[in-house]
Amino acid sequence: MAVTLEHSELVSRVIHDGELGSRAAAEAYIGGVCFKQGPPTLIGAELEWLTVQGECSASGPSAAPRPQLTALADALGPYAPRSIAPDSPELALPGGSRVTIEPGGQIELSSAPFADAAQLNTSLRDDARLLRELLESRSIRTVSVAADADRRPKRLLQLPRYRAMEQTFAGIGPFGKLMMCNTAATQVSVDAGADRADIAARWTALYAIGPALLAAFACSPALRGAPAGEWASQRMRAWLRLDNARTRPPLMDWVDPIHGYSRWALDVPLLCVRRPDDAARAPGNGDTGWSPPPGATFADWLSGALDDEVGRRPDRNDLDYHLTTLFPPVRASGYLEVRYIDAQPGDGWTVPIHVLDALMSSRAVVAEATAIAAPLAGHWLDAARYGLADLDIRAVAVELLTLAAAHAATDEAVREIEAATQRCRSGQGPGADGPGAVS
Repeated sequence: MAVTLEHSELVSRVIHDGELGSRAAAEAYIGGVCFKQGPPTLIGAELEWLTVQGECSASGPSAAPRPQLTALADALGPYAPRSIAPDSPELALPGGSRVTIEPGGQIELSSAPFADAAQLNTSLRDDARLLRELLESRSIRTVSVAADADRRPKRLLQLPRYRAMEQTFAGIGPFGKLMMCNTAATQVSVDAGADRADIAARWTALYAIGPALLAAFACSPALRGAPAGEWASQRMRAWLRLDNARTRPPLMDWVDPIHGYSRWALDVPLLCVRRPDDAARAPGNGDTGWSPPPGATFADWLSGALDDEVGRRPDRNDLDYHLTTLFPPVRASGYLEVRYIDAQPGDGWTVPIHVLDALMSSRAVVAEATAIAAPLAGHWLDAARYGLADLDIRAVAVELLTLAAAHAATDEAVREIEAATQRCRSGQGPGADGPGAVS
């Protein structure tokens, strides 16, 4: 009966009851919560930095030791996330940003949503300044690099989620732990769209322009522990190579991104299965903890194929959690989360925020950006490997940034984008003549 219900009724039932019941209900729920429909008016961002304890070594900005989690918790006080301070109130910083800690000790600011990029950048600058001051009270420094060229990957957070992630990725190759512990990004989030057609256009555009913008802002040529090879963005190389099923959805097969994403999400292998702490430590459970049966998907769990291994069927909370373990270049999280840009030197993160704000500013601009970038759609590995050294990629990047400058919202945004356009035209990566990386 559930499969014959209207889409909205399926979503409402899952939200109200918390039970999925069928694949159709799960797909409807994903489409409803991952692609919020409404006029696109808001923009947000997440900024990540590597962290070091004490003065940086002369051998490299990230060669100093990683800070202890207790030192990070002491420095952050009431702003500390509960992942490192279980009793913390987890207050937002004055500008609305919230602090989180990544597995290798990277620190992240997640902004509140704002009506325009200028307000967003002002708020993030203020919160980033306060964050640096808090960390410096315990001799902790932030490092504005996208990949750690100096230190071996080391996981500081011992949460079950990250233990399961590391175990799963270790069976695939070296990039999982490198991604978790030794990389940092600039992520920009924009509203999904006003209706299904608008969502499809914006989703298609963000994927089409992705390789060119990846190259335009690539600045991570070195990553300790990565296999040999010259790459403009070792960070994005790590993401693309850690688990193809999780990071590279088959977009070319999708007529409708909402339907395609919903089906794909259910068929991605489980990264972890949340269990009560006592169950994870129960005698006979070995070291499995939150680790799922190898290769099992969420759809398998939903269908009952894992009843013996897991002992229960998934509910809405399990599906919500599974959605956070998907790592495509653009992730649907109610809004569209752009994940393909390296952490930028200094305050250079303002530039990709302005660029994406401009390129998503109207349906006409979205369509023009998609047309410009169409020849590079899907060329993720080429962009990560060659960056602006590839003349075809460079030409598209310059054309996209020129379009962005023409539709930027403020004079400051125009100046920043035009400077980035000139940099790309000359084939230089971010920070070639910019400020130092250590805050």
